[in-house]
Order: sequence, then C-alpha cells, then structure tokens
Amino acid sequence: MSKAPLMPMATAVWLVENTSLTFKQIADFCKLHEVEIQGIADGEVAKGIVGYNPIMSGQLSNEEIKLSSEDINRPLNIIDEEIEIKSSENKVKKYVPLSKRQDKPDSALWLIKNHAILKDSQIAKLVGITKNSVTSIRNKSYWNYNSLSAKDPVAMGLFTQKDLLKSIEKAERRVTKEKKDKEKSNLAHKN
Repeated sequence: MSKAPLMPMATAVWLVENTSLTFKQIADFCKLHEVEIQGIADGEVAKGIVGYNPIMSGQLSNEEIKLSSEDINRPLNIIDEEIEIKSSENKVKKYVPLSKRQDKPDSALWLIKNHAILKDSQIAKLVGITKNSVTSIRNKSYWNYNSLSAKDPVAMGLFTQKDLLKSIEKAERRVTKEKKDKEKSNLAHKN
C-alpha cells in the first residue's frame, strides 16, 4: 500500500489549483474520495485551506506530474524517501502576488491577538510589513481594519514555528527584565 502525502487535503487543493491532473489521479494520490476532489474544484470542500505544494516538500517532482498529466491512466507516485525538512534561514525576499498580500496584515492581527507580548517591531520583522502598519493594526486605526481576519502565519507559511518561538522567548526575556528594572527603581525610590 502506498503512502499518503503530508497534509492530503491541502496537497489536493494545490494539485487541483496548479495541475491538469484528473480528479481520480489526485484522489488516488492523496488517499481521498474522488467526490471530495470534485468538491475542492467546485469550491464546496476545503474552504480556507491553503494549498500545500508537494514539489517543495519533495513528495512529487515536476516530471512526475507532467507524465501523469499526459496519461490519464498513469497514477502519481509519491517519492518514497525520508523527507529532509530544510531550514530556510538564508531565505531571499521574493515577489508576493496581490492575492497573498492581504495575508500579512491578517497574520499581524493574529499575532497581536494570540501573542500580545510581542513588540510591534518583532511582529513587523516576522510578518514582513512595516512597524507603522503593525502599530495601526494594534490601535485599530489600520485603513482596512474592518476587513482583516486573523490568520495563523505559520500555517500560511510566512515563517516557521521555530521563528515564532524564538521571538516569543525574546519578548518574555524582555518583559522579565523590565519587571526587575521596575522593582529596582521602586526600591530605590522607597529608600
């Protein structure tokens, strides 16, 4: 029995949006029902699920997709080897399509709501927007505030969970230091 890809539903969404494979080929590869794939294509299933690129994760190759696209009877074959999760620390800034640009303010709102301890400058650096934008989102004065919807930036691939944890740890150290400094100044004022 062949293995299913990581995040089968998100992978199916990506394959429907980015390939000319048949619903049956996608369903067989993702271990889903063909009706679910039809529902994804119609926009009735997997609403809000961000597509997961199986090429980037090393589970499929462009050649494999091309071969199966040309022959509707040929199944997709998963690359069955240990997947090495690469660190993208030397990540190059790239063009962000218009359809994805709203993700950054949405992500900033999510970070403000879920990790209020983070400074605006930390959120701006993580998400990739200006500090002024983060501050205006926090103050609810952002030009498009009413249409923002908080979205998890890690799930959307803006940065890694590791990056988020590093920033939270740094913020916690800062808060601890500020408390100690405040206690010292209060003691100094009492004496």
